Amino acid sequence: MTEPLNILIIGLGLIGASFGKAIRHQGLAERSVFVLGYDRSQGVAEQAVALGVLDQAVTDLAQLPRIDVIVLAVPVMAIGAVIDDIGPLLGSLQALTDVGSVKGQVVRTVRERLGVIPACFVPGHPIAGAEQSGVTAAKADLFEHHMHILTPLPESDPAAVQLITQLWQAIGADVVEMSVERHDEVLAATSHLPHLLAFSLVDTLARESENREIFKYAAGGFRDFSRIAASDPTMWHDIFLSNKDATLKVLRRFQADLAILEQAIEHDDGDLLHTVFTRAKSARDQFTQMLAERQKN
Repeated sequence: MTEPLNILIIGLGLIGASFGKAIRHQGLAERSVFVLGYDRSQGVAEQAVALGVLDQAVTDLAQLPRIDVIVLAVPVMAIGAVIDDIGPLLGSLQALTDVGSVKGQVVRTVRERLGVIPACFVPGHPIAGAEQSGVTAAKADLFEHHMHILTPLPESDPAAVQLITQLWQAIGADVVEMSVERHDEVLAATSHLPHLLAFSLVDTLARESENREIFKYAAGGFRDFSRIAASDPTMWHDIFLSNKDATLKVLRRFQADLAILEQAIEHDDGDLLHTVFTRAKSARDQFTQMLAERQKN
C-alpha cells in the first residue's frame, strides 16, 4: 500500500467515524492515505474533520475528487439509496466495502440496484462496537484485537479483497473470511439475539408501574446485561428485519430452552438447573479465555 489512496467513508456514526479516526491516527496517514467522509445529516462531516476523524468533509456525492476505496457505514436499509448515488464511481474504484451486521441483505440490495455484483465489492463486518453512537463516540482503537469478517463473493476481485484486508489489519483488526450465509447465522446467535433480549428485558421493566424503584435497586448484573440496550434503535431495527430468518431460528431455539428452565423452576428440578448453569459457566469461562488470548496476540 505504497501508492496514495483516497478513502471515502459514507456514514459517520460510531463505526464509520472510528474507522476514519483509526486510519488517520494509527500510521496510515504516513502512507499517503487521505480520508474523506460524507454523512446525510448536515454538519456531521465538518464536525468529523474538527474531531480528527477525517481529512476532508464531503457535502455532495455528485462532486468528488478521485476516490479509490468507498466504505459504506450506513444502516443496512439505507445502502440501496447510497448505491444509487455512487453508481457512476464504481467503474474506477479499487474496492467497495460495507460494515453492515447482515450480509445477505446487503448483497441482495447491491445486486438488485446494479443488476450485477461489481468486482470491486467485498462485503465486510467488524465485530466491534459500543453502546454509544454518533461521530463524537469515535474511537481510534475500537477495532484493535477484534475480528473483522469479510464475506468475499465469487465476483469479488482478489486484489480488492487483499486491499480491504490490508486496511483493516493496519488498524488492528483480525481479518477472517466466511460465507455470507454462515456470517448471518453466526451473528444472529452471538449478537442479534443478545441485543433482542436486552432490549426486551429493559422495555418490560420500564413498562412496570414502579419502574423507577426497580431500576433504583438494580445492581451490576442488570447493568452488564442491559448495557447493549443503549445501542442505536434505527440500526437494530434494520438488522432484525434484514436478518429475519436466521434470527427467528435462533430465537425459537432459545425460547424452547427457556421453557425447559421454566418447567425446572416450577417443578423444583434443581438437578437440571445445576446442569444447565454449570454447562453455561464452563462455556463462558472458555469464551473469556479466548478473549484474553486474543488480547495478548
